[in-house]
Amino acid sequence: MRALYFDGARIGLKEVDAPRPGPGEALVRVRAAGICGTDLEIVKGYMGFVGVPGHEFAGVIVEAPDRSWIGRRVTGEINLACGHCRFCGQGLPRHCPNRAVLGIVNKDGAFAQYLTLPVANLHAVPDDLDDETAVFVEPVAACYEILEQAGLAGKRVAVLGDGKQGILAARVLAAEGVKEIALAGRHPEKLARAKADGITTFMISDLLAAAADPFSKFDAVVEATGRTDGFAAALACVRPRGVIIQKSTVAGPVPVDLSRVVVDEVTVIGSRCGPFPPAIRALAAGKVKVKDLISGRYPLARGEQAFAAASEPGAMKVVVSM
Repeated sequence: MRALYFDGARIGLKEVDAPRPGPGEALVRVRAAGICGTDLEIVKGYMGFVGVPGHEFAGVIVEAPDRSWIGRRVTGEINLACGHCRFCGQGLPRHCPNRAVLGIVNKDGAFAQYLTLPVANLHAVPDDLDDETAVFVEPVAACYEILEQAGLAGKRVAVLGDGKQGILAARVLAAEGVKEIALAGRHPEKLARAKADGITTFMISDLLAAAADPFSKFDAVVEATGRTDGFAAALACVRPRGVIIQKSTVAGPVPVDLSRVVVDEVTVIGSRCGPFPPAIRALAAGKVKVKDLISGRYPLARGEQAFAAASEPGAMKVVVSM
């Protein structure tokens, strides 16, 4: 089959063997996959991954242990836990030390004609949810994780980063009733997308200047800049005993002012994958917009150009169709 393969130095189109499903797994014909910030970090060396990246996808099941699944459109959760270690037994399969992660750790991913996943990881895509929208289920689910991890009702919340994850986070929080949200970024044209939804927006330099007043700081800050200086900006904006929800994953080292964390008694929450069912419901109901975040569409045959386009300044979601 054709796939985008990262060899540790560059990503390019390659003929590779089609995967074969193991016990309890389904074979999925991929229809569309999205390039996210983690994929861009992988091709910079993040996680030391070699293989087929990609973890945001929509596809159709062509083989499954239960034949009733065959022909169903699906998307899937990306963590493949061992199922028998202490973490799995405690209900923490996303943190199983033996896990593989689709397109990120020891598991070829979605920038290919086919992938395999355990049936337990798969979620049916409603008929009225098109493939391009379904590609956003995984990143929208990651935003719902913020709500599961941090009680934000009645809180003043800043979201740092006007890229895909930042705008999605602000939209999910607004859709789920968080009243005071400020989205800060560096690109007026990107911030305009959220401003059109009624979300208050700032240039991040202006937000940081305002945060010099201790009474202007936020109860919670979602760090989604994708930059190595993002955490420092979040720490500057959060009040004492506030919460930072850390979303960015970057390949480079991130400086941390631990003294500030300690003196201000700041809680830092790492936030990664999230629940798929509320994300699917929100997208199907139109509660969270996503289509305006697509800045490019490419066939798999032009996958290298797709990655180049996704890496361009100002790029948003680039979708690769198979």
